[in-house]
Amino acid sequence: MSKIIAIHSFRGGTGKSNTTANLAVLIARAGNRVGIVDTDIHSPGIHVIFGRRPESFTHTLNDYLHGNCSIKQAAYDVTESSIGTVGPDDERPRIFLIPSSIQVGEIARILREGYDVALLNDGFQDLLRDLNLDYLLIDTHPGVNEETLLSIAISNAFVLIMRPDSQDFQGTAVTVELARRLDVERIMVIVNKIPNSMDRELLREQVESGYRATVAGMLPLCNEMAELASSGLFVNGHRDHPLTLELARIADQIMH
Repeated sequence: MSKIIAIHSFRGGTGKSNTTANLAVLIARAGNRVGIVDTDIHSPGIHVIFGRRPESFTHTLNDYLHGNCSIKQAAYDVTESSIGTVGPDDERPRIFLIPSSIQVGEIARILREGYDVALLNDGFQDLLRDLNLDYLLIDTHPGVNEETLLSIAISNAFVLIMRPDSQDFQGTAVTVELARRLDVERIMVIVNKIPNSMDRELLREQVESGYRATVAGMLPLCNEMAELASSGLFVNGHRDHPLTLELARIADQIMH
């Protein structure tokens, strides 16, 4: 059965897109067909992590939302560049990326005119069916808006990424409560960018008791990730790194 995984943060700068991209690779490596939708339409960027330039896209999520194409036409097979295994189109594993437009005019149009959020739900269901996906990962816009509420409401699992920061603690609490009111099946919290000096077990206890939600992973503050500067997939270049191993444990929880 196909699963929709919404990956969200209350504030920007949590490492949400990098985490989403690397989890997608790990889930695909396990033999799955995975789609990633960049619904951070105001500030898109996950395509950069997959090494794709904006001019390589004929269509984007924006075109679908404006009625100019089907959402399948905005889906790009990035399997070869991300996991290196490419068989016939109907086989596994596979990774498809549905980017949002980086064009200033398109971003301005969304800000000015908005879009029909209900179309997103239709598009998600079309992707699951047309691409025969096992998992659809939604890289959401930070904060709370209509798109966020939709992503929460239709997801099988809601993954919240936060930093060990007072503002993140407060904002994440709001989002967890929203998810509970929308009857999300599973709420998983990832704490990212944890300094080495911080007591990880105490932090885990504080988060789990404060939110009454499972901490799926504790990701260390990592110089190698910072040096990569979103220019590639961390798990491919650092397969035995503690960060990769922890991401693999999170991916396993999402799948099982």
